[in-house]
Amino acid sequence: MTLAADSPPYASTASLPRHDWTRGEVRALFELPFPELIFRAQSVHRQNFDPTEVQIATLLSIKTGGCPEDCAYCPQSARYDTGVRADKLMTLDAVLDEALAAKECGASRFCMGAAWRSPKDRDLDSVCAMVEAVKALGLETCATLGMLTAAQARRLKASGLDYYNHNLDTSPEFYDHIITTRTYQDRLRTLAHVRDAGIHVCCGGIVGMGESRDDRVGMIATLASLPVHPESVPINMLVRVAGTPLAAQSALDPFEFVRTIAVARITMPRSVVRLSAGRENMSEETQALCFLAGANSIFYGPKLLTTPNPGRDRDRELMARLGLTPMEP
Repeated sequence: MTLAADSPPYASTASLPRHDWTRGEVRALFELPFPELIFRAQSVHRQNFDPTEVQIATLLSIKTGGCPEDCAYCPQSARYDTGVRADKLMTLDAVLDEALAAKECGASRFCMGAAWRSPKDRDLDSVCAMVEAVKALGLETCATLGMLTAAQARRLKASGLDYYNHNLDTSPEFYDHIITTRTYQDRLRTLAHVRDAGIHVCCGGIVGMGESRDDRVGMIATLASLPVHPESVPINMLVRVAGTPLAAQSALDPFEFVRTIAVARITMPRSVVRLSAGRENMSEETQALCFLAGANSIFYGPKLLTTPNPGRDRDRELMARLGLTPMEP
């Protein structure tokens, strides 16, 4: 098959990822015929990764509920009645027990999430102790704690934190429809602090929140135009939770979700693209298409913070049927 000479560019080698993607180019990728898009995404994927390997990560809520933010998708917001109660920060021993169990089940990265707008310094001390202890188990460490100052990012780096998650969530234009208690620039500022501190960046978004395809284009274009691509890019499908403003949102077409995965893979060829929240409501066929489109990471375990996730046995069975194996750290 011969590709059209005016086809949108994509990474043709494993080197020199682009950081100048225009929205027009990203939109053109979304609009490709589905077989062509998947072919291009799989080609880029194979140039940068073993297509049979999937990174296994586990996400634990170390401090649940009571968040003052108004993110319309989040059951942990104190503004919504979702049945999620506010709990205190977990103890170090309890977190270590969970980390050890995750490692024994095959996870190579352990992610810790806390429902804060931003951590207080005394809380950060406790999280840093958790990071140090989890790393001592031989696991990669990741945290998502809300907005950070430059000094807090440096403190986390000193503790040995490998990754920091802070999603952009959506396009700059649609952002105010979802969140009003912090700005898009606030998020970009935290990402800059994390990058400057020498911590790897985990940053993606959520689709299916009522945004348009142009908003998905805008989100991917923003991520792919960062000075350094996020090392990890989680693409989440909205989990509709009763009590949140998005509880009655219509489900996104699964093929549009797969397209989002594929475009993320093409535009950020060296990033690990994580098939993240929402898998509990996805068919195995949709998940398989996502892997074919370049997703190469999942969260392992029955819960993602407060929302359901496929059990480990189901994931092991699906990976075995697809011939996929866990990625080494």
